[in-house]
Amino acid sequence: MYTLAEENYLKAIYKLSMIAESVSTNQIAAELATKASSVTDMLRKLAEKLLINYTRYQGVTLTKTGEKVAVNIIRRHRLWEYFLVEKLNFKWDEVHEMAEEMEHISSNELIDRLDAFMGFPTRDPHGDPIPDSNGNFKKNDLKPISAIAVNASGTISGVREHSSAFLQYLEKQGLTIGKRVTVKEIIKYDNAVILDIDNKEIQISRDVANNLLIAL
Repeated sequence: MYTLAEENYLKAIYKLSMIAESVSTNQIAAELATKASSVTDMLRKLAEKLLINYTRYQGVTLTKTGEKVAVNIIRRHRLWEYFLVEKLNFKWDEVHEMAEEMEHISSNELIDRLDAFMGFPTRDPHGDPIPDSNGNFKKNDLKPISAIAVNASGTISGVREHSSAFLQYLEKQGLTIGKRVTVKEIIKYDNAVILDIDNKEIQISRDVANNLLIAL
């Protein structure tokens, strides 16, 4: 059993490790909106439990055990998001905070039954892959719209940003999972992108284009 704080740290380290092989104390502090001194104290505890490899000033990596725990937390989070959207009819912009709380329910039997009840979904409402009971999942082979050439087309399949404001914006623009889009133009002045969707053109900022993922 691990505390809520320990689980949040492991999940944050796992997320940051997707970007860099070794994660710094300052990166963790920024991710969790806490002080670097508090991070150092927690890292010592996690190292004592053999969940991380940690040497001061040299960065942090997860041990195999730590990675397994982190992936299990992510599995629980994404299954609860799927349940809330598909079974309780919440919108995709409403479920992240609720799933943040529900992910700490530690019963593996409950989560396995939830998974089976929903037919073993492989992606959550935001397009992120859901690990199976063994921690295996197919990683996203997606690209941000900002990396797509003019006249290329793809299907919206995920997002990098999970805030309610961003998801509400996408919903309002019709830029939701499963929609087919074509890049019509990239404006040189500010790198804004003009998309064709449902036979109409809309303009999105470079920031939106960086955070909206498509499958080609």
